[in-house]
Amino acid sequence: MSSFFEQVDAPERVSKDASANSLWCEKFRPSTLDGYIGNLDLKKKMESCLKSNDIGHLLFYGNAGTGKTTLAKLIVKNIDCDYLYINASDETGVDNVRTKIRGFASSVGFKDLKIVILDECDYLSPNAQAALRNMMETYSQHTRFILTCNYHEKMIEPIVSRCQAFAITPPNKKDVAVHLTNILGKENVKFDPKTVAFLVNSFYPDIRKIINTAQQSSNAGELKIDQGSIIESDSKLKLVELLKSTMDKKLCFKEVRQLMADTKVRQFDEYYQYLYSTIDDWAVGHVANCILILAEAQYQDSFVVDKEIGFSACMIKVIQEIKKQIV
Repeated sequence: MSSFFEQVDAPERVSKDASANSLWCEKFRPSTLDGYIGNLDLKKKMESCLKSNDIGHLLFYGNAGTGKTTLAKLIVKNIDCDYLYINASDETGVDNVRTKIRGFASSVGFKDLKIVILDECDYLSPNAQAALRNMMETYSQHTRFILTCNYHEKMIEPIVSRCQAFAITPPNKKDVAVHLTNILGKENVKFDPKTVAFLVNSFYPDIRKIINTAQQSSNAGELKIDQGSIIESDSKLKLVELLKSTMDKKLCFKEVRQLMADTKVRQFDEYYQYLYSTIDDWAVGHVANCILILAEAQYQDSFVVDKEIGFSACMIKVIQEIKKQIV
């Protein structure tokens, strides 16, 4: 993103800039619903909105890298509107949000409809969210809001109730692999299908990370990956490798706890999801019991202040379960 916010009058100009971008995740960001993979039901709903050239306030939420911002930008490119893009993680204060949005919404535009994309809006402070709620009401006649966030529960209820909320779910691994191979083909990069499978399995559901890692690993027209270094650099992959290891319970938990301390993770939603998606690899013979452990821990996670303690307790139970046969 070249600037803190951008107002674009012509969708064609956006597409041209995107195609010239050297970053694959931007260069191959879809500009139409046909190119957007996954979320078929949501695509149908958005298609009807584009045909009518009108939308309500929208809230897209889900994991990082699964297409929330892509869908928001795709909508404004295919609807007759002026739009403003704001990344809320850059500016969380009430004054900046109020000033920028009010200035845009209250000014005379070139189109009948204005759209504000507020990306990563769960970073906004409660006061900024309250100001946003008021502006959604004040300028609703000609201005619509598209909000994206990872955790919609961090948004105040008055904002959520004013939006049509949609969970953005990642496309399945096969579709992601096909999408990546298409990109590699367009970039004339040779690849081994096993390497593509490793990338997808390692970083799914973060499509953006899969594409970025593929680009970084494509040298001299060939995709080459050091699997060991990728596992070492990604804490979720490293965690699974530790659970799959033959080390005893005490050492395994010590290594897991050190890993969490080194990565300084404070939110563990992605870890629970990744552990569940890979459970057949690391919990052989103990899958059912480990699913129960993860489910209980994930439920308790939403009620505690220090989530690291809860995740550590979960790891103790998991390690005790999967290491039962190790003397």
